[in-house]
Amino acid sequence: MPLASSKGTHFVVPPQRESKSSPGRILGLKEMNLASLIRLVGKGLPWSTVPAFARVSGFSQQELAEFLGTPARTFARRRISGTLDPAESERLLRLAEIFDAALSLFGGDHDGARQWLTAPVRGLGNARPIDYARTELGAREVRNLIGRLEDGVFS
Repeated sequence: MPLASSKGTHFVVPPQRESKSSPGRILGLKEMNLASLIRLVGKGLPWSTVPAFARVSGFSQQELAEFLGTPARTFARRRISGTLDPAESERLLRLAEIFDAALSLFGGDHDGARQWLTAPVRGLGNARPIDYARTELGAREVRNLIGRLEDGVFS
């Protein structure tokens, strides 16, 4: 919102929302800066992030494998090797970020967040948010929808 004064126009910047999470927290990773997290995703997240996220989110490991686009046998090999590949790591991190945003939208209600992610949503043309989040472009739209809902914009 611009404000006029004798010295020119000034803009009032609304305060930023306080971020209560780091991208890796919901995956059971220790606090790390963004550069370290990017390097870790590039090498592949440790397998421990899968059961950690399954516990927090309530998704089964089979549902997570499906979301990651990883066949069951490959998923089993990842468990044995102890590491996801970089593409799977990025998709898991994306899902964790979306789940964390939905959790915030639902005031910490894990079941509500999971149900919202897996049900058709009008604001996404009756698609499920979890299906949209399979791509970065779709995930961006889910994040935008969550932001609009948090701000009380009917979507």
